[in-house]
Amino acid sequence: MATTHTLRTHTFLPLPREEVFEFFAAAENLERITPPELSFRITDAPKDGIKKGARIRYRLGLFGVPFSWLTEITTWEPGRVFVDEQLSGPYALWHHTHTFSDVEGGTRMDDEVRWKAPLGPLGTMVEPIIKWQVGRIFAYRGKAMREILLGETLDEAR
Repeated sequence: MATTHTLRTHTFLPLPREEVFEFFAAAENLERITPPELSFRITDAPKDGIKKGARIRYRLGLFGVPFSWLTEITTWEPGRVFVDEQLSGPYALWHHTHTFSDVEGGTRMDDEVRWKAPLGPLGTMVEPIIKWQVGRIFAYRGKAMREILLGETLDEAR
């Protein structure tokens, strides 16, 4: 049986919390902070913006395998927190909490992702690869946010 894993990361941005949250409230920005080799594309998102109950459909490829992914926003507290959960897609479980806090000099964004590998016992065998990939995606994401919002280059961002 696959184990539930948790990844926790945080990113500091010297910007007001409302501005950082607003960046994430625009679904199209998710494409901008995802590693290009994943060919991540939003194929359907609410026209009236993100809110509780919004469903977002994506296409992407992982290790050369294309797939669809459907998530739902299950918590939406503007400026503070939101949660997206997988309804269908590559994981047996995906629950991602984004929390935004005021800190000295800007905003701290915390991500907590609980995930479980697909494919039952077979998924257990590939958990180390998935864990590495999820960590790599979130490391890229932190650097990409700093590049987009602060004008840093990916090589300079830490």
